[in-house]
Amino acid sequence: MQNTTAGVTQGVHLKCGLSGSHEFIFTLVPIVYSCNFVIGIVGNSMVVAVIYCYMKLKTVANIFVLNLAVSDLTFLITLPMWATFTAKGYYWPFGGFLCKASAGLVIFNLYTSIFFLTALSIDRYMAIVHPMRSRRFRTVAYAHITCVVIWLFAFVLSVPTALTRDVFNITNSNTTVCGILHPKEENAIRVKQLLLAISLMKTMLGFLVPFIIIITCYCLIGRALLRARHIHRSSHSRGDEVLRMLTAAVLAFFLCWVPHQVFHFLQVLTQLTLVENCAILEIIDTAMPFTICIAYFNSCVNPIVYSFVGRNFRKNLMRLLRCSPGGSSRPHPSISSKMSILSFRASEALSLTVKSRPSSEVK
Repeated sequence: MQNTTAGVTQGVHLKCGLSGSHEFIFTLVPIVYSCNFVIGIVGNSMVVAVIYCYMKLKTVANIFVLNLAVSDLTFLITLPMWATFTAKGYYWPFGGFLCKASAGLVIFNLYTSIFFLTALSIDRYMAIVHPMRSRRFRTVAYAHITCVVIWLFAFVLSVPTALTRDVFNITNSNTTVCGILHPKEENAIRVKQLLLAISLMKTMLGFLVPFIIIITCYCLIGRALLRARHIHRSSHSRGDEVLRMLTAAVLAFFLCWVPHQVFHFLQVLTQLTLVENCAILEIIDTAMPFTICIAYFNSCVNPIVYSFVGRNFRKNLMRLLRCSPGGSSRPHPSISSKMSILSFRASEALSLTVKSRPSSEVK
C-alpha cells in the first residue's frame, strides 16, 4: 500500500535495503523506550520540583543540575514518537517537521547534557581544589551566564542535524522513514562532507573532549582528597566515600555513552569509505538501536546517581511527597544536587587539611 505521510520526499532506493530490520528490535526497543520515558519523566520532574521548591537556585551546582534536568525532560518528550517509529517497523507517521525537530532535540540533549555535566565537574574541581581562589568566579550570576551559553551553543550545534533529517520513502520496502538526508548526484560530495563533519563533531564535542575534561577534573579532585586523607587520618572514610561517588559518576557517564559512540564511529568509517559493505551495515544498524537505548538511559540514571544518593535530597523529596510547604529551613552548601554532594563532603576533608597546617602554608 502506498504511504501517504505528509511531507514525504522523493523515494530513495537503498543498495543494502533497510538494514537492521528485525522483529525483536521492533518489539523490545519500544518497551525500553517506554520505560526510559516513564522513569526519566518521574525522576527528572522530582529533581526540578525539589530544587525549585526547597533547595532554591542559590548555589552554582543547583543551577546546573536544574538545567540538566530540564534538558533531559526536553529530550524525553520525543521518546513516545521514537517508540512508535520503531514499533511500526521504522515507519514514521508524524510528518517532516516532527522528524527534523525530534532528531534535532536528540542531539540537542546530547550536547546540553554533556556540557552541563562538564560544567558541574569544573565547578566541583574549583570548589574542592581551589575553594578560596574560585569564590569570585563561582557565583549565581556566572552560573546563569554559563547556562545561557551552553543552551545557545548546543542549539547551534544541533541545527545541522535537524536540517539534514527528513522523511523518505524507501522504495525497497515501500516504508516511510525519518532518516538522514540522501544526496543527489549534483551535490553528493558536498552533502557527504557535511554529514561527515556533523558525525565527527558529535564524536569530538559530544563525547571525547568533554569526557577528557571530566576525567581530568575527577583525577585532580581525587588527588587532592588522597592528599588530604594522607595528612589527616580522620578524613579517611570521608575521602573514600567521595572517591566512590566520583567513580560512580564517571562510570555512569562512560557506560551509557561509550557503546553508542563506538558504533557511531563505525558509521563514520562507513561514510569515509565510498564502498558500502552490506554485512557491516547490517551489524551496525542492528546494534545501533540498543546502544541508543543505553545512551538514552543516561537521562534516567542521572537523578539516581547524582541526586538520590544525597540524604538532604531524600529528605526534601519526602517533604515534597508529603506536600509540605516550601521554603528553605537552613541553607545547605550543595549536598542537594547531582554533583554537589561531592563538594560538601570533600570540602570537609580538605578543611581538615587546612586546619592542620600552619597559617603560613595556606596559599
